[in-house]
Amino acid sequence: MSDFTSFMDVALSEAKAAAERGEVPVGAVIVHAGKAVAHAGNRTRELADPTAHAEMLAIRAACAQLGERLPECDLYVTLEPCPMCASAISFARIRRLYYAASDPKSGGLEQGPRLFNHAQCHHKPEVYAGIREAEASGLLTSFFETRR
Repeated sequence: MSDFTSFMDVALSEAKAAAERGEVPVGAVIVHAGKAVAHAGNRTRELADPTAHAEMLAIRAACAQLGERLPECDLYVTLEPCPMCASAISFARIRRLYYAASDPKSGGLEQGPRLFNHAQCHHKPEVYAGIREAEASGLLTSFFETRR
């Protein structure tokens, strides 16, 4: 099993746990020196905090351990980051971003504002999309089908 797959496994587990809590099923993992140092799933409803996206929670936890910037860290997330999370990824100076499913409605990288392409963006991580895309998309589709 490749590192991409094993770290995305952790992110998908976090997404599944988020769904079980009634949250949108998105999970994220921060990796430093080949080890997962922080992981989280969405908790916006649980924490009554619209910024409690999986990426934001994982970045906060990793920064608490490693410092304000994460230039030697990689982020694995199950859904294309929104503009808020993309900004946080840039500000944290995350080295690489791996994500599973694209987000045509709220994405901030391939969709919408395409944040990393703006001249004002101070740091652009390497971006790799589509890792375990079908599985992540399936989780999201199933989650929203039960709510409609």
